Amino acid sequence: MSLVLHLHPLSSYCWKVLIGLYELGAPFEPRMVNLGDADARAAFAALWPTGKIPLLEDVAAGRVIPETSIMLEYVDARSAGPAQLLPEAVSARLDARLWDRLFDNYVMTPMQKIVADRLRPEGAKDPQGVKEARAMLAMAYGMIDARMAGRDWPAGEAFSLADCAAAPALFYASIVEPIPAGLPHLPAYFERLLARPSVARAIDEARPWFQYYPYREDMPARFLEPAEVRA
Repeated sequence: MSLVLHLHPLSSYCWKVLIGLYELGAPFEPRMVNLGDADARAAFAALWPTGKIPLLEDVAAGRVIPETSIMLEYVDARSAGPAQLLPEAVSARLDARLWDRLFDNYVMTPMQKIVADRLRPEGAKDPQGVKEARAMLAMAYGMIDARMAGRDWPAGEAFSLADCAAAPALFYASIVEPIPAGLPHLPAYFERLLARPSVARAIDEARPWFQYYPYREDMPARFLEPAEVRA
């Protein structure tokens, strides 16, 4: 495969794909997309009309692969290494796909709603929508905590597609809506994710861009320092 990943290092969905590629050891070319530039935006939209990042290109195959879960399944199916993002067992594979969707829809989506609202001008904000998004995150935190009782990973016995989605979703969500006390299993799972080399790498690569994150002042100090400094 000759892969090009169109991305921005601050994007949570880009992290999801980066983490999967790092787990698989798949070689790829990262290509920054400047959606703020009209010409760059038009050129990118010519590849895929939605104009959303990330976007994966398999140059050798002449194929464009959109949608993060599909990107990771595509690379996973073609990876020659020992790592797998989709378990072999049917039930665990279904769990990986299910929890991938749950992290995307019930953690990543409401988190992005809250962040986007902060960027809206006065008079165009949506306080009711933000309230509903925070309620959805609270529900999701409880659901994840229950799932992680007695488990290291939400799907099967190893790191999977679901964890690629969970890491960036929980990283950013925990900043805009901190995980409440009284949930013993979710924080432990989050720490396992943060300790994963693929996740730590994605965070380190994004760190120079954190200055532009709308909730930067709420970021825990440990996220603002490189791993070698914290050590």
